[in-house]
Amino acid sequence: QVQLVESGRGLVQAGGSLRLSCARSGSIFSINTMAWYRQAPGNQRELVAAIRSGGSTNYGDSVKGRFTISRDNAKKMVYLQMNSLKPEDTAVYYCAAKRGLLVGARGDDMDYWGEGTLVTVSS
Repeated sequence: QVQLVESGRGLVQAGGSLRLSCARSGSIFSINTMAWYRQAPGNQRELVAAIRSGGSTNYGDSVKGRFTISRDNAKKMVYLQMNSLKPEDTAVYYCAAKRGLLVGARGDDMDYWGEGTLVTVSS
């Protein structure tokens, strides 16, 4: 089993920045891909960013150029640096993990999930 715990929830003004963290524990050696997803009220869950054990990344179109995903394997952490935040970034952000390398737009194939952390961006 893998446990994921997000932190960094907060309220920020539009144009501001926020960093989310995800702490991994448990049987982490089988995990190749870590990702952040988000879900806003009334919307489907969507991929924000993913990073693989080899370092390759991919991002959702709406956050490209503004968000950066990174990982610190020694600390068993994954981060999401969010810059130039917009009100439409308001959502619950979830950390997720899987053994495989491919990530879907909705995260239906992820193996493990955190409980989520709320990010609110005011206009």
